[in-house]
Amino acid sequence: MQAELIFTGTELLLGEILNTHAQYLGRRLLALGIEVILHTTVGDNWERLAQVLRQSLQRADLIIITGGLGPTSDDLTKETVAGVLGLPMVVDEPTLRSLEEYAARRRVAVTEGVAKQACFPAGARILPNPVGTAPGALLEHQGKVLVLLPGPPGELKAMFEEAVVPYLSSLVGRGPVIYSRVIKVTGLGEVGVQQLIGDLEGEQASIAYLARPGEVHVRVSARAAGAEQARQVVGDLLGRVQERLGDYVFGFDDEVLEEVVGRLLAERGLTLALAESCTGGLIGARLTSVPGSSRYFLGSLVAYHNRVKEKVLGVPGELLQSCGAVSREVAVTMARGARLLAGADIGVGVTGIAGPEGGTPDKPVGLTYIALDVPEGSLAREFRFPGRREAVRQGAANAALNMVRLYLLRGFSG
Repeated sequence: MQAELIFTGTELLLGEILNTHAQYLGRRLLALGIEVILHTTVGDNWERLAQVLRQSLQRADLIIITGGLGPTSDDLTKETVAGVLGLPMVVDEPTLRSLEEYAARRRVAVTEGVAKQACFPAGARILPNPVGTAPGALLEHQGKVLVLLPGPPGELKAMFEEAVVPYLSSLVGRGPVIYSRVIKVTGLGEVGVQQLIGDLEGEQASIAYLARPGEVHVRVSARAAGAEQARQVVGDLLGRVQERLGDYVFGFDDEVLEEVVGRLLAERGLTLALAESCTGGLIGARLTSVPGSSRYFLGSLVAYHNRVKEKVLGVPGELLQSCGAVSREVAVTMARGARLLAGADIGVGVTGIAGPEGGTPDKPVGLTYIALDVPEGSLAREFRFPGRREAVRQGAANAALNMVRLYLLRGFSG
């Protein structure tokens, strides 16, 4: 089954609000084995929405339209759908009574706009709105399925989960399904990942790559006659991809690196402390976003100024003078200072040039040193992260967490 998503609202076109529906619906439909083939955003314009809908009906089995179900004059979705399909608009009496009762409880009049929410294309199945007033609708028309959902994210998600998911689950077996898994990689760039696994892609399964700061996400997908067959194809290829990428793989699907590192620390009964300069507390923030992180994370000192590096972490002034704050030696001393100060099993020190200013020919923007200090000794690595300030900071945070992960998996290698 193939789906198209149509998002209505001039505010989306103007960039006044972020279209979070695309990500949510894309993920949920994929989980149901439904392939999304196109997204379209349309303003509050009857003619343009009608044109897009006619085109979608020629391509897709399932069309989901969001927004335009409310009481105002620019809420045109139901009327447009009815016009395109050649259906009359009719009043749904149970919905009208519900709106009247709602208005009575609030001691307001049932205006023409409010009553408009009780009108639907003939033959529509009404989808209750558990957290709002505007109901949705579902229509089966000449072999196509149309789902109309409200625009507010909370209302859309509640309606989709309670009413649409059960319906779509019953349809999935009627045609080919698509199934995907994501394998997450760090410590290797997109080109390097493709060089290792690009030849594994075949006719039954596809591989796609998504580069993010400090990570590469590899999506393995397959289309098959049934869900079990698709899962089998993806599972086989996923195993070969993981074997090729080895320790570069840190997680799957919704896993994030800080969760993986936290789980390893908890399993081994070890604690971690940080000394952050260019990351400005970002690593600590990511670690503490995981519930239960107090079991293994002791704290992070943001040593942004050299005075803090020297007075709190014990970095010698002469070392800062001779090597510079962004150096292998200073990173090691920061890591050791953090570990000893907190009484942790593992200390990590991060120092770099996030930019956009501060770079020199010898030490360009993106240059970062990350050190790990443990009772067995210290080690440090040099990185040169591409991109702007936030990309450098996220890349450094990922690299630091990955150094901890590899130490926990492999032990100290000097």
